[in-house]
Amino acid sequence: MKKGIMLTLAGLTLAACTANVHLDFLGQENLAEVVLVQSAAKEKILVLDVEGMISSLSGTGVLAREGDVLSRVYYRLERAAADPLVKGIILRLETPGGEVTASDILYHEVLRFKERTRLPVVGLMMSVAASGGYYIASACDAVLAHPSTLTGSIGVISIFPSVESLFDKIGVKMTVIKSGGMKDSGSPFRTMTDEEKGTFQAIIDEYYESFLAAVVKGRNGRLSAEELRPLADGRVFTAKQALKVKLIDDIGYFDDALKKALSLASLREAKVVAYTYYPKSKTNIYASAPADPAVLEKRGLESWLPQLKTGFYYLWLPDSK
Repeated sequence: MKKGIMLTLAGLTLAACTANVHLDFLGQENLAEVVLVQSAAKEKILVLDVEGMISSLSGTGVLAREGDVLSRVYYRLERAAADPLVKGIILRLETPGGEVTASDILYHEVLRFKERTRLPVVGLMMSVAASGGYYIASACDAVLAHPSTLTGSIGVISIFPSVESLFDKIGVKMTVIKSGGMKDSGSPFRTMTDEEKGTFQAIIDEYYESFLAAVVKGRNGRLSAEELRPLADGRVFTAKQALKVKLIDDIGYFDDALKKALSLASLREAKVVAYTYYPKSKTNIYASAPADPAVLEKRGLESWLPQLKTGFYYLWLPDSK
């Protein structure tokens, strides 16, 4: 009897504590600075990764430590700005783009960091840095791409799913009560009218012009608006093609981006550092944080598609037709 009561109490105690259980297999509670490339110099160059779908939606999971890409980048920029030994940033881009607003916020935060600190930011494109990824790169002082990078896809896409035909087949009808004819514009339950298409096209055109303006500003005289517009039809470019049409400044690898960052910072050498919750796995410049679901769930295009909501995107979607 006594043994049964003790087991019951133990079970209740464990149940009460369940909400406080936190799994910490590879990381630690606080964002840590790790040295990726050693140097005798005290000065630091920070590597900051922008990867996956650019969205304000946050990743979830038992092991997840951070929220959306906006908060991850913002937190690191703030920490770098507060460290007098950080003398520059290598912004590593591995993304097909994403939401218009999220992309614009990241672009603005990079510009704001540069204005506050007067420190250089070098963009380094990985396998894909397209659309919103290129938009963000436009905020950098110099942009390098790996030889196999795909970039460009300058433009805007709007996604409006339609289930009207499906509902007709299964006999489902939707009744909508609205205050005005345009109130349910973009509804998936009916065909879009020509007037609605014109309205959304005007929005896309406005965002598109903002994209072009950001690129021209970022190219800083290296590419005119007249030269850019024929290139900005949504196509992607290889690194060689992008360099030829002046969308990027150079082709190279991490060492080349580091040399550029050091040059812009007027340094001969510096430590290369990163900020991470996973210091045990973030041990070199190519190591990722494989235990973080916020990163894992955003790697493959097939896993991002279900997350796309009706809206406007600076996004390369090769399978959108």
